[in-house]
Amino acid sequence: MSAARAAKGSAGMAPQPHPDVADWVAPALDSVLERVAVTQAEVGDRFPLFADPCTGQWTTTGRGSWTGGFWAGLLWLRARYTADDGAHEAAAKCTGRLANWVHADTAARGLIFWYGTALADTREATELRDRAARACRDAYDAELGLVPWGSAFGGPRLLARVDGVPGMVPLLATVDEQAAEAHLRRHLELCLDNGFLGWSWRFERTARWVPCDDPPPGWSRGRPWLLLAVADAVHRLSADDLADVARHLIAAHAVPPADETRPGGPLDTSAAAISAVALFKLGRRERAVQVLQELVRTHLSGDGRLLDGCYDLTSGTATRHELIWGDYFLAYALAALTGLIDPHEI
Repeated sequence: MSAARAAKGSAGMAPQPHPDVADWVAPALDSVLERVAVTQAEVGDRFPLFADPCTGQWTTTGRGSWTGGFWAGLLWLRARYTADDGAHEAAAKCTGRLANWVHADTAARGLIFWYGTALADTREATELRDRAARACRDAYDAELGLVPWGSAFGGPRLLARVDGVPGMVPLLATVDEQAAEAHLRRHLELCLDNGFLGWSWRFERTARWVPCDDPPPGWSRGRPWLLLAVADAVHRLSADDLADVARHLIAAHAVPPADETRPGGPLDTSAAAISAVALFKLGRRERAVQVLQELVRTHLSGDGRLLDGCYDLTSGTATRHELIWGDYFLAYALAALTGLIDPHEI
């Protein structure tokens, strides 16, 4: 480990673990981060998306898609955990490969660049995050009151999608807090309109905002994505009034079904892992630990794979698989419990 990084670690960057941390937490974190090393050896310079629940083999992408930041974030988390220069170099290299997304027309840049750089400790990663944040601010549409979902993944450009909010709120807040708060509040107005849960809306000049059916209203990740963004806003934007909103977004099940309207269908552990992180940020530690304990006890394999994640139930894609963002949020929550990171660091 370099002298500079050793000094940074000895300065006590991470908080101390809570005194009542259970004995299952550290072994679980160790197994998840060991899985990161195995994944790294398998995927090389590609980005993992989801892995087969039987073989553990990853389906990958060359550019990272909307999930690339989670893989970079896992590498940064492992670098901090191991304090190994090789792990640090791999994380820095992976983050550099995200640069092609800076000017991509998508609000998913929040997911890519916030989670891909928040734990980074290099000047290059900080500069990349700043470039991405300014590009997103430039894409902010004052008339719509948000950064549109965009055209990078096809379909209509003027969409408001709930997965365009997490990551985008803290990323925008680094350069324009007003835009960050407006982006969140407009999505809250749409997604929680009169008690109706709708996770995607299309803007039309004649009819204004029109609800879309993809993702469907029962989509399990809708609530936790929005909950995570609210938690960041409460902390980073001092939007204390949103704490009441958060209570309505907490799922009843520790591990929810992938579609709440299909309770007998596949589960989505990635939704639960996202929720655990949001709950930590909101100070709801007891509930967060309950969720984590259920994930570790029931859905974490012996070799560190968080199974039973659902990539896309509608298309039948990877409905009971290991998902890269599920691994990321599980590792993040466990790391917060052990004191390796602060819940608000990311």
